[in-house]
Amino acid sequence: MKSIAFFNNKGGVGKTTLVVNLAAYLSLEMGKKVLVIDADPQCNATQAMFSDDFVDRRYANKNNFTIYKIVQPLAAGKGYSASLFAERSERFGVDVLIGDPRLALSEDVLARDWSTAVSGDTRGLRTTLLFCELLGRCRSYDYVFFDVSPSLGAINRAVLVACDFFVSPMSVDIFSLRALENISKALESWSRQLTRGIQDNEEPDDLPIQRYDWRLRFAGYVSQQYIAKRDAEGHARPVGAYEKIAKRIPDLIEEHFVGEGSSPLNKSDYALGSIPTLHSIIPMAQNARSPVFAIGAKDGVVGSHFLKVRELRETFDEIAKKLEYNIDILTLFQ
Repeated sequence: MKSIAFFNNKGGVGKTTLVVNLAAYLSLEMGKKVLVIDADPQCNATQAMFSDDFVDRRYANKNNFTIYKIVQPLAAGKGYSASLFAERSERFGVDVLIGDPRLALSEDVLARDWSTAVSGDTRGLRTTLLFCELLGRCRSYDYVFFDVSPSLGAINRAVLVACDFFVSPMSVDIFSLRALENISKALESWSRQLTRGIQDNEEPDDLPIQRYDWRLRFAGYVSQQYIAKRDAEGHARPVGAYEKIAKRIPDLIEEHFVGEGSSPLNKSDYALGSIPTLHSIIPMAQNARSPVFAIGAKDGVVGSHFLKVRELRETFDEIAKKLEYNIDILTLFQ
């Protein structure tokens, strides 16, 4: 099982669209068993994969199992949740740990316990490592995807310290470029503090894992939401203003996430693919609660939209295969 967080310290980059569609492609087209964990209090992944009626029913009953049920027992001092229940999204072909707006209420608890975890406190470390414990119960899956918010807050920190890899969806603008530096500095600080806290802990048998090593590695990025035109060979390329920014991304990735000699991959390998602005395809897929590459005539697809859907299938095929390749190589290199 490989755990992957989809994260950028900038909102509006098409993160959830990438998460749910890539998860669906790996499952439906490549036969992988995938769990999507909606760790964003906005719950966009949950809403993308289930009907409004389903979501309304789930949230009407506070006793239904959501991601909040993973965090709440720890916040109440009751230890780790003994349960794990995932809903099946049939059209996306994946299991989903449903999101919950109440997860935002856990931010203060996680932040407080982090402040003691870094000094070696057992309770603080147990809270900080809650998603490590959760992932230990997800080994039947090939992939566990985390959809998270754009913040550098305590919830995302708890997710990232548990994951094997992270992928950055990026809009092609200067703000996404600047966000890379924020992420790099945060990860460096968290790694150093958590490693020290675990070394100073005197009750390792009370922690959820026998050994912890910071293992989070960058697996790649996907450029999204740019305007494309076709070159002489028929390939879609970003128009001039976007292309100038896109060309800066590989060097910044190398600077902030891939130290010299620390990866078997070239900086160009981290470019998993590009998704141009999709216009009306997105609302069609959202209304159908379907992957964008799987919508058809019954979902409102007509005329040139069929070509766009076919191109999206090819796009997600490329992204999925490049991601698997990077993960395999980086795992062997570890």
